[in-house]
Amino acid sequence: MSKPNFTLAEGQPVSDPSISTTLPTFGGGAYTNLGDTLLLETLAHFNRERIPERVVHAKASGAWGEFEITNDIRALTSAKFLNGVGKKTPVLFRLSTTGGEKGSADTVRDVRGFSVKFFTEEGNHDIVGNHIPVFFVRDPIRFPSLNRSHKRHPATNRPDWNMFWDFHTNQPESVHALMHLFGTRGIPDSIRRVPGFGVHTFKLVTADGSFRYCKFHFRPTLDITHFSGPDGTRMAGANPDYHNQDLWNAIARGQFPVWKLYVQTTEPAQAETYGRGLFDITKVWPHKQFPLIEVGKMTLNKNPENYFAEIEQAAFSPSNMVPGIAMTPDPMLQARMFAYPDAQRYRLGVNYTQLPPNRAICPVHHPFERDGSATITRNYGGEPNYVRNSQSRGAPGQTLADVRHTERIQQNAALGQNELSVGEEDFVQPRELWNRVFDETERRQWVSNVSETLDELPVALRQAVADMFSKVDPRIGQMLAAKASNSSHL
Repeated sequence: MSKPNFTLAEGQPVSDPSISTTLPTFGGGAYTNLGDTLLLETLAHFNRERIPERVVHAKASGAWGEFEITNDIRALTSAKFLNGVGKKTPVLFRLSTTGGEKGSADTVRDVRGFSVKFFTEEGNHDIVGNHIPVFFVRDPIRFPSLNRSHKRHPATNRPDWNMFWDFHTNQPESVHALMHLFGTRGIPDSIRRVPGFGVHTFKLVTADGSFRYCKFHFRPTLDITHFSGPDGTRMAGANPDYHNQDLWNAIARGQFPVWKLYVQTTEPAQAETYGRGLFDITKVWPHKQFPLIEVGKMTLNKNPENYFAEIEQAAFSPSNMVPGIAMTPDPMLQARMFAYPDAQRYRLGVNYTQLPPNRAICPVHHPFERDGSATITRNYGGEPNYVRNSQSRGAPGQTLADVRHTERIQQNAALGQNELSVGEEDFVQPRELWNRVFDETERRQWVSNVSETLDELPVALRQAVADMFSKVDPRIGQMLAAKASNSSHL
């Protein structure tokens, strides 16, 4: 098979891409010239070959795969990719740390972003969640501040535990997520063993318009295992791309990782008596009350051929929903439905949906969004781009029946600043995690993990951390105080 000849980007032939055109002088010097298109294009492209990295979730690994239905749930949803045992749908998977930049280490204590894009016959559907089942805040206006507190100090340009704990002690609704973060699951030892949670509450809608609320869960078929803090730190120094290498090598040798997808569901009538835990993402739905229902399995079986093109340019958003799955009155979900596509417009340009990892496999006809930088389609030719025109080649799509039940506005509700204040309810599930899920070894390790972050804190902030966790269980505050006392004598 003959090799292709080197050319410029516009196709003109190049004799040798490693040599510039110069005018020699004595002593081995030379003058370059503006007529050397190869040199100028090479330098100009090099200056522009980086795009803005994600503000959060910048460091990631990814792969291609397929999703197969193992349990037909057409009684729960009309979404076609979830109907029919044996049905397969192509997927793109991405798992990331949250706080670190692109060059940071994989094996740090951090929440992992867990994203899956389903390329369905009705358009792309994304599940964009985390590797722990709850989140830190429930008011979306706090989301930027949460992430700023986990990143670099504006003066020192270093991660700063003072910022971290100052934020969380002033937003104690985050205590449940903190219990998970500083437990053993805070440092996964392999992407192939990481669970994924949709976190938000969604709706599964049937063909007749009725619906149930639901949550999505991915569980790896391998055991969920983790690094200890010291092992994670050592690996971060020895191989900061360890997770990436582990996933890539497993797929390359044919040991394809598999996750099973489950849903939890509840009827609207039941949901209305459940309380604010229905849409509050700092809380979980107990499995005893809302058992897991198996849906299918996801298998990753193909590494990217080019990381930048296929993973770095991948754009995920919880707003990408197909018919049969719908949004709910979760304020964090609604805010993310704007924020995520807007982040992609900033990073990739307004036409990011035309890029290969984001391009739908079903027919797309939306002439009312066109033009802008990096348009790589025919741009709908001469078809008018205003609605209700008489020359359009498009036709109205088939839509589902109206949803029969919608959420009711609270009686006497008024538009205003309606904060969900922190109360005893916010400490119930963290207390269950501490008392019923953690064993004594995990409790002691959890305290040790938190204590390591408190050494440089001012006394008042250290006490505020202990006071916050004492509301989960008084013993936590006592154990943190004992650790601090022992450290002060070293």
